[in-house]
Amino acid sequence: MTTKPARTDEAGEASMTLIEHLIELRSRIIKAGIGVLIGMVVGFIAVWPQGPIKLIDILILTFAPVNERFAPIQSVGTTEQFTSYMKVALLVGVILAMPVIVYQLLAFIIPGLTASEKRLIFRALPFVTFFFLAGIAFGWFVTTPVAIRFLIGFSDSPLIQTQPTLSDFLETVSMLLLINGIVFELPIIIYVLAYLNVTTAKQLASYRRYALVIVVIIAAFITPTGDPVNLILLALPMYLLYEVGIILARFVPHQTQTRRV
Repeated sequence: MTTKPARTDEAGEASMTLIEHLIELRSRIIKAGIGVLIGMVVGFIAVWPQGPIKLIDILILTFAPVNERFAPIQSVGTTEQFTSYMKVALLVGVILAMPVIVYQLLAFIIPGLTASEKRLIFRALPFVTFFFLAGIAFGWFVTTPVAIRFLIGFSDSPLIQTQPTLSDFLETVSMLLLINGIVFELPIIIYVLAYLNVTTAKQLASYRRYALVIVVIIAAFITPTGDPVNLILLALPMYLLYEVGIILARFVPHQTQTRRV
């Protein structure tokens, strides 16, 4: 008679724990979503056709193929222009809200943070923004131009005239820039993991050959265009960033590595 209520209580405690986790997850998602929405307002101003920035025009003039006979980009759908502009505005919102997103993610997946660990995450947020913007810049000046030129110029047949649609062009450019930004967060992720004693610089260094294989596989999986040129352009900096992460992990205070198991 005493065992049945005990099992019921244990199940109730487990259920409450799960519910509490789900409530916390919802709270973290809402906070990250609010950050994205605020950033999206700035993105909407940036992409507005009559606005001061005209970000879409900048993207087209920077990456689209030059054609003297007609406009380099075409819009064929009734809602294509509006939805394409809003997708870019959302991307801008994600970029601006990246520190908020990263913090909410870390706060959820690493429960029970000490005061020093919370301070570490707050100190890391500016570097999160810096590396993310560095990845965007790398994609802007290196990866995206080369990928677009390769894909559009793949065939030089005079019978083929390439004129991408607005949605396809902006989706390709946006994904390339976003992926580069996320990939450049790797050193910060490695440093935080080393600080929390999840891994060490010595362990990471011993996994170099495996990391190279994994990097190539991940690059092939996340490359939106699927071409080998862009795969190489993404895999090479990913591995170099892994090496940067190893260097940063060496600067983790020694006492924090032995404090937790």
